[in-house]
Amino acid sequence: MARGKSSDAHNRVILAALDLFGKHGIEATSMDAIARIARVSKATIYNHWEHKEQLLMEVMVYIHGLNDDPIDVDTGDLGRDLGTVLSRRPSPAFQAAREHLTPSLIAYSATHQEFGQAWRHRVMEPPRQCLKRILERGIDRGQLPADLDLEVSMALLLGPMLYRHIFDKRPKPQEEDIGPQVAEAFVRAHAIQRAVEAARVLQLRKSSGIK
Repeated sequence: MARGKSSDAHNRVILAALDLFGKHGIEATSMDAIARIARVSKATIYNHWEHKEQLLMEVMVYIHGLNDDPIDVDTGDLGRDLGTVLSRRPSPAFQAAREHLTPSLIAYSATHQEFGQAWRHRVMEPPRQCLKRILERGIDRGQLPADLDLEVSMALLLGPMLYRHIFDKRPKPQEEDIGPQVAEAFVRAHAIQRAVEAARVLQLRKSSGIK
């Protein structure tokens, strides 16, 4: 996607689209309306994005903080590393915008399946790859069984997080985070405990400066 000469115009379009998608829904928001609110020509928008779905994808990436792939984590503690990935959250700066836009995104994805698939891939693939690297290291270090099914393991780890986010609408304490609990339950069920405990002891000794 070409950014063109004006990053200011680019940012105004992003913010205008975010506002209109949230207020009126994605289907009901036209590129003309976005251009009018952003104070740019429609031609300028099409210089930056080929179509509305491409703009929608960038809006969603923007408010979820997905421009950069998540940093890998390797402390040597299997449960802590898994819990760190599962606990990652987008910046709270756009929390209200995400909550406002999510119903429209779900409805749009249901009727535009190709976009929905692309969005799910964009959201889910980075944490999946992080979890996969941690699990593969766990296997290499003897902390996990050599025949561990990686796809099933990633589904077991991510499933509770998705359920909590999408289906569990009960009021929750703002600080509550089930990521470490999910990670610990997985480790208890699947890890080779003696290897895990040995790795934890080694990590504690390193962090304490004990040789």
